[in-house]
Amino acid sequence: MTAQSPAETQAKAQTSPAPDLLSFDKSAEAIRTNSRWMSGGVNSNFRLNISPTPLVFERGEGPYLHDIDGNRLIDYYLGMGPMILGHKPPAIVDAVKAQIDKGILFAGQTAIEAEAARLVCEMVPSAERMRFGSSGSEVDQAALRLARAATGRAKIIKFEGHYHGWFDNVLWSTAPPLDAAGPEEAPMPVAGSKGQLADTAATVVVLPWNNLELLRERLAAGDIAAVIMEAAMCNAGAVHPAPGYLEGVREACTRYGTILVFDEVITGFRLAPGGAQQKFGVTPDLSTFGKAIANGFPVAAIAGRAELMDLFSTGGVVHGGTYNAQPVAMAATAATLKSLTPALYKEIDRTGSALMNGIREIFASAGVTASVAGFPQVFHVALGLEAPAQNYRDLARMNRPAYVALATALLRRGVRVLERGAWFLSSTHDDAVIEETLAAMRGAVQELKAKGTL
Repeated sequence: MTAQSPAETQAKAQTSPAPDLLSFDKSAEAIRTNSRWMSGGVNSNFRLNISPTPLVFERGEGPYLHDIDGNRLIDYYLGMGPMILGHKPPAIVDAVKAQIDKGILFAGQTAIEAEAARLVCEMVPSAERMRFGSSGSEVDQAALRLARAATGRAKIIKFEGHYHGWFDNVLWSTAPPLDAAGPEEAPMPVAGSKGQLADTAATVVVLPWNNLELLRERLAAGDIAAVIMEAAMCNAGAVHPAPGYLEGVREACTRYGTILVFDEVITGFRLAPGGAQQKFGVTPDLSTFGKAIANGFPVAAIAGRAELMDLFSTGGVVHGGTYNAQPVAMAATAATLKSLTPALYKEIDRTGSALMNGIREIFASAGVTASVAGFPQVFHVALGLEAPAQNYRDLARMNRPAYVALATALLRRGVRVLERGAWFLSSTHDDAVIEETLAAMRGAVQELKAKGTL
């Protein structure tokens, strides 16, 4: 048999039939049917308008989801971030089953919530005291209330592109159109929703992230209760803080009597056992957590300095919730936190880095301009950017339509990624899964290059 030349091999590969692409007709029909009972067929606006359709799932196992069309999908949504141990990890399932046999909700305290609280305080640098809640939006509100009570001030500083929940007083400039956002050095607050109370903008100062001088100048006025930020900007992208930025923010907040709040709903227990604050070595006054804290159960937490947190118990600051520290969710929390070993983070570092590097190589070989930036545990792919973004305005210049097309092409090849560009890794995404993902990426890029989309 005569050996083929490299050129012949390449030509054959280019003319070979494309792999069978997945379809999602049953999901599309289910969404249409379910819209009779649920607005849009979903229960969160962040699940709307997904290309080619929002999906309906039957089960999840490890790094995979199985939908009602019978497709097996490699999952990089991971529940929008929580599933750091993958889907249906045995340790979590066993702990939850054991707690259900004991009871579900008591309107009182349990030993398991105290165990989970102890683990949080041992793992998180800022956590002298903590309390549990049910969602990141909720605990962010608790943090801002504490800051206002402690300082006697009303205004907060937040940053363009940072997300701190969907409530009126913080849903400002999370994804503003650049033509409405004002100058970069003095952004205009842009509402994120119709029906949002316009007068809440008076309590919010919006600044560009990673600009320390502008922050210092604004804090010097002495009227800011809290600076709230994602310590690494991982909702809109996966942006590192600039060298010295977090340290400078910490110093400025201390100097001007402002409470520093790290929103670690995404980064907490994902970038490191103690979150971004451990990774970067900067300790805030208050921190908020969610997502990876309980591997898919509806658990959030606020933690921080004892004198601030104790305002809940002795200072007249109200914090409540029927489902706070619900025992079944607490069993999941304790089991999750015990599973977050150094070996686990080391392995995700390895596989996540291999995936990031593999995607970079595919883009480079195809002549596609893109930035693959962030962290092995959560990174961001931005088509059209020649260098990693430093703030929201950099991210806003990515080619979003092309990325949606890429995400759709990947989905039809069995890989599910968020359309906003984020990729989340779990401990179950092993070498074989990474290789399968990269093969799908090669096929998707080849398809879109042929169409002129990339």
